[in-house]
Amino acid sequence: MGIFDFLGGSGPDKALKLKSKVTQKYGDPNSRQKALQQLGEMKIPEAVTVLMHRYTITVEPLTTDADEKEHVFELIKGFGKDAVAPVTDFLRKSEQATSWAIRVLEALQSEAEVTTSVVETLAALSAHYMRDPQKKIVLLHYVTGKQDERIAPAVLPYLDDMADDVKIAALKALGPLKHEPAREPILKLTQGDTARRVQVAAQQAADESGFKA
Repeated sequence: MGIFDFLGGSGPDKALKLKSKVTQKYGDPNSRQKALQQLGEMKIPEAVTVLMHRYTITVEPLTTDADEKEHVFELIKGFGKDAVAPVTDFLRKSEQATSWAIRVLEALQSEAEVTTSVVETLAALSAHYMRDPQKKIVLLHYVTGKQDERIAPAVLPYLDDMADDVKIAALKALGPLKHEPAREPILKLTQGDTARRVQVAAQQAADESGFKA
């Protein structure tokens, strides 16, 4: 009998069964914390995936929430490179906890590798409407200020996003990149019936890129 049989199922199955405890907002916090520790000791990809779901909830008091999330961060770091694939998959599929997924990847990978994951996720999301645009905004903020030839083409479609906050985040990312294909889309946002704050951000991006009408 293996250790996971003793715990009550195979490794992946046991990890998935612990998800309900990990995401339990109410009740005895010791049960949730014990589940987190068990997952940290499993050393299988499925355990990382379940641990990441702790970032999708907030518990009271907030000090406990912050402590647990930092603990989960350290637990996932303990998986080393084995955590990269499940965290990257979580980043692409989940609409929540984007900043935590990026933070974990930053602890395990080079900036170029993390940028690859973020750019690929941006490319996949660009055509999708999201009721809550926060994930897009976090991703756009990550690439802002970075010089990488892959960034501008991935960001450009977000100038057409339905959310003004996404447009503004995209404009801030594109401004320093002086991406010629962005000239007309940026200038278009400086006029017409575009929201005033988007027009201001577009003008700033145009000025930064050296684009003139």
